[in-house]
Amino acid sequence: MFKMILRKITKTHAFSEFFIRPVLKLHSFCYEVASFMVIQLEGGTHPKHRIMRYKEWFLDNINKDDVILDIGCNTGQMSNLISQKAEFVYGIDIEPRLIVEAKTNQRDNIEFICADATTYDYANCRPISCITLSNVLEHIEYRVDFLKSLIKGVPWSNELDKTLLIRVPMIDRDWITIYKNEIGIDSRLDKSHFVEYTFDEFQNELIQSDIEILSYRIKFGEIYAICQVKFSS
Repeated sequence: MFKMILRKITKTHAFSEFFIRPVLKLHSFCYEVASFMVIQLEGGTHPKHRIMRYKEWFLDNINKDDVILDIGCNTGQMSNLISQKAEFVYGIDIEPRLIVEAKTNQRDNIEFICADATTYDYANCRPISCITLSNVLEHIEYRVDFLKSLIKGVPWSNELDKTLLIRVPMIDRDWITIYKNEIGIDSRLDKSHFVEYTFDEFQNELIQSDIEILSYRIKFGEIYAICQVKFSS
């Protein structure tokens, strides 16, 4: 009898209207707690790295003679992986503790730089053939300005072939994310994100930055895009 009464109550409009916001906030909280817990269970590394295999996508799309600029390199895991194939890799991150950790496993063909990638002077770097941005753009407020200044400031090895490999999270990764936004609940995967994209929003930002998408894929609610700076004669 109690279960029947409870079922009738939970099916009412008033019940759902009262509890939907707390439930959705709990949903977001549980995501954060689950992420923290699985990192502990996996020995300090988030299982998304092995499940999503996003680093391997970057590795597959570079060449052995590439000089890579890996922006937002974090602890250098991806920099180290792609250095096994690329000629040379620069890894840059603004967080000193991350760069300290990155340098503990530094390969001979990597240079880690602790600096703000939006203001750093790249003039003394080797000529760059490819820039990698793995879940970086969403952390930058003025992304078009950043991309334009980056393209201008980097010494490119080939003015006719300026490649960027970009990975960003999508806002329309599932229905519940959109619904949270509709009712004013923060749905961001990370509180430091200034944006989470639809594909059209991502493409429009790149167009404004004079960058074109050569090819892309969508996987696990993220965009993986092979891009090239538009050549202007």
